[in-house]
Amino acid sequence: MNEVVLDASALLAFLNQEKGSEIITQYLDRSAMSSINLSEVIAKLVDRNMPEEVIQELVSQLKIDIIPVDQEQAVTVGFLRSQTRSKGLSLGDRICLALGLQLNLPVLTTDRAWEKVSLSIEVRLIR
Repeated sequence: MNEVVLDASALLAFLNQEKGSEIITQYLDRSAMSSINLSEVIAKLVDRNMPEEVIQELVSQLKIDIIPVDQEQAVTVGFLRSQTRSKGLSLGDRICLALGLQLNLPVLTTDRAWEKVSLSIEVRLIR
């Protein structure tokens, strides 16, 4: 059963063994992530010139529940724009938050700007 939703920044912190990665390790096999946020992670790995085969292997070993964006999430993401625009949150950020709202689970991130958004879910900074 999923206990948290991971933002792309949180998974990247784990993959890069950055500060806060130990928190992600605790939840890795009990976490969910949007398919769009997984795409963000893959894009960052591509930007770092990681070979496609290595990325594919890495992704296949993750024990994260990858959730496709559905209509309910898409609508929520659109409506979150008014609450998050002034805080600088991206589309990917709003997708992660929408999944947290849909699943009613805390969201783990490294993005401090999320602390300024008042939503009905908990945002946990991992560092």
